[in-house]
Amino acid sequence: MDFTKYNFTVTERFMRYVKIDTQSDPLSSSCPSTEKQKNLSRILVQELHAMGIKDAEIDEHGYVYATIESNTTKKVPVLCFCSHVDTAPDCSGSNVKPIMHKNYQGADIVLPGDTTQVVKISEHPDLREMIGHDIITTDGTTLLGSDDKSGLAEIMDAAYFLMNHPELKHGKIRILFTPDEEIGRGADKADIKKLGANYGYTLDGGRAGTLENETFSADGVTIKIKGFSTHPGYAKDKMQHAIKIASQIINKIPQDKTPESTERKQPFIHPTSINGGLEEVEMKFIIRAFDTPTLLKLEEELRQITVETLSGYDKSSYEFNVVQQYRNMREVLEKTPQIIDYALEAIKRTGLTPELDSIRGGTDGSRFSFMGLPTANLYAGEHGIHSKQEWVSVQDMQKAVETIVHLCSIWEERS
Repeated sequence: MDFTKYNFTVTERFMRYVKIDTQSDPLSSSCPSTEKQKNLSRILVQELHAMGIKDAEIDEHGYVYATIESNTTKKVPVLCFCSHVDTAPDCSGSNVKPIMHKNYQGADIVLPGDTTQVVKISEHPDLREMIGHDIITTDGTTLLGSDDKSGLAEIMDAAYFLMNHPELKHGKIRILFTPDEEIGRGADKADIKKLGANYGYTLDGGRAGTLENETFSADGVTIKIKGFSTHPGYAKDKMQHAIKIASQIINKIPQDKTPESTERKQPFIHPTSINGGLEEVEMKFIIRAFDTPTLLKLEEELRQITVETLSGYDKSSYEFNVVQQYRNMREVLEKTPQIIDYALEAIKRTGLTPELDSIRGGTDGSRFSFMGLPTANLYAGEHGIHSKQEWVSVQDMQKAVETIVHLCSIWEERS
């Protein structure tokens, strides 16, 4: 495949997509959590139709499904390429103004909309490898939305390439765009049976050349504390303050088991909210570990901290509830090593050095893998995600397009 003469569309698509506000809302119970996500999904369907992909559709929940039909006589497993349309609630995604910094030469990037926002090499060391690249940032007042609109644009450009180069042989390709991934619900309404794919790849990773084959295993914990309320003027030896009890529980979490002090494969316990008053408090936690036994051990540790704390309060009580969120997709991917092997080969064919990595988080692929669709996560070029200092390289996005196309070809070659 000769990409030197190919007129990539990924950048133009990306610059359009990020201007569409698709922020999801964790407080909403609807699916999608925000109707505005469908605004981008409808555009994606229109663009797929324009390519000649006739069955592209958006369902009632905002999921986009489309098919690139096989053009080979071989029996090739059906592949799915997936990205999510929503952006994170952590930072404003409204009125995004993307800025192109052509031929980057290694300086810190001051963002003009808010000059206190500076993309510093000391804080973004991957910039050192970007000399000569064209870097896209926001203006400093919003996030950029590279997570995951870079993935969307890359899949769309790869689809455009495949539809316009029938000489490149490949099996059936299914495209899936999901809502609400950023709030952990991207797989909730995905119809895996309708999708009909054998193996999947999400385009939702960082540095160019990386392939992620494992995520955290994840659970959510809710602890409710019921204290004992009295008038504060007559509270001596009577009042048992639920907020103070809750604070003691949080303070007893070992400091070396918090997100602030962990990295790589280290697990953590993380309080995400605390609500209530004197009489009753509800605390929410996320627990993360790369293996399920460690995850369960951390949950038991948090339970024992709660029991120990409440033992000093005879009139107070607690409830401790655990909800499973997702599990490490490596447990599934180990059974289908070709998913990883072929992806590493595809990355090599682009001229990049592949790097196998782990995600200190989750993707739709984590859920899909346990829903019957083994799914790994390919790089999309995202950096500084969920922040006003988010950035992506044009050249990295183009390499991701190449990787998708090579991957389709490799599955056909080896079938």
